[in-house]
Amino acid sequence: MEDLNFWIVYVFTVFVASIIPGPSMILALTHGIKHGSRLSLYTAFGNSIASMIQASIAITGLGIILTTSTTLFMIIKYIGALYLIYLGIKLFKTPFHIKENIQNKKKIKKIKLFKEAFIVASSNPKALVFFTALFPQFINENQNSFLHYFLLVLILGIIAFACMMIYSISANSIKVLFNKTSLTNYFGKIIGSLFVNFGIGLAFSRR
Repeated sequence: MEDLNFWIVYVFTVFVASIIPGPSMILALTHGIKHGSRLSLYTAFGNSIASMIQASIAITGLGIILTTSTTLFMIIKYIGALYLIYLGIKLFKTPFHIKENIQNKKKIKKIKLFKEAFIVASSNPKALVFFTALFPQFINENQNSFLHYFLLVLILGIIAFACMMIYSISANSIKVLFNKTSLTNYFGKIIGSLFVNFGIGLAFSRR
């Protein structure tokens, strides 16, 4: 029963932290609206893999080294900020064709969706700070085993994937609304502006 309560608390904590809207979730929503939930699976995989790598770094103790190194932390932070701004400008300029188009779907490179999600997630050093602070709360001398670490990372990856898909699937209802209005003309600009703001916010944020 104690183990069950432990995992319930862990799953709940990670889910709440993951489902909060941020760059990765907004990207999932954008890909869901633009490409559909099926292709957004690659977006979710990209985010999930990046999150699991960050979690593994945090668990092995390297997270402490990376987060306490001011120079390295700032380099990662500014690279992440620049990429978010770049992505925002790109989305701002790109017209959104939300209506279903089978021919367009064939032209979409799945690796591109994966790569965008992976870079957005992995270039945010605040996630590494969060994981470095999170895992000590769920590790003690009685749970110091490879299997326990593996389960912590695996469950986190599954939750990250699920949260991305929740946003992507939810995009279908938004797509219907957009197709009935002229909002589709402004969606790219709205989302692009959000990503630019995310980038600026990350660049000027403290740890």
